[in-house]
Amino acid sequence: MTAGGDVNQLISIQPNDLKFIIELDKQNFCDLQVTNNTEHHVAFKVKTTSPKKYFVRPNTGIVLPHDSCVIRVTLQPRREYPHDMQCKDKFLLQSTIVPRNTNMDDLQADTFNKDGTKEIQECKLKVIYETNSDDGGFKSFTSQSPDSTRVSLFGLTTP
Repeated sequence: MTAGGDVNQLISIQPNDLKFIIELDKQNFCDLQVTNNTEHHVAFKVKTTSPKKYFVRPNTGIVLPHDSCVIRVTLQPRREYPHDMQCKDKFLLQSTIVPRNTNMDDLQADTFNKDGTKEIQECKLKVIYETNSDDGGFKSFTSQSPDSTRVSLFGLTTP
C-alpha cells in the first residue's frame, strides 16, 4: 500500500510522510488523514518502532465506507537534538475489512494478525525531522526510505 493511495487499496493516507519540526522541550505533531476507499467498514492500527517517543491517537479505529478520520501523531518533547538529525523511526499502518456494525469494543486482539484468513494491507511511513534554518525556512532531515530496506514487523510495537 502506498501512502498516497491506489484504487485497489482499502485506505489512502495523506500526507505521505510524518514531518516534525524539532524544537527543544516542545511537543510537535503531524496529522494523518486516513480515507476509506471502499464500500466496506475498514479497521486500522498504527504501529511504530519507537512507542516511547510518539503519542498516537487514535492508534486503532474503524473508518466507515467512503469516510475519513484524522490520526494525530505527537512527537514528545526532546531535551537535545537527534544525532545528525537522522531519524530511523518507522511507522506502519495496517488495515483490514471488518463486518458492518463492528465497533472498537468488538475488535479482536488478533484482528491484525496475518493468519491467511483475511487480507491485511500495510502502509509504511517515513519520518522527516525539520529545524528552523537561519533564513526563516526549514531544513529537512529524512529517515531512510521504508521501501528501501526490509522492515521486520516483529520489531514494531503499538504505541
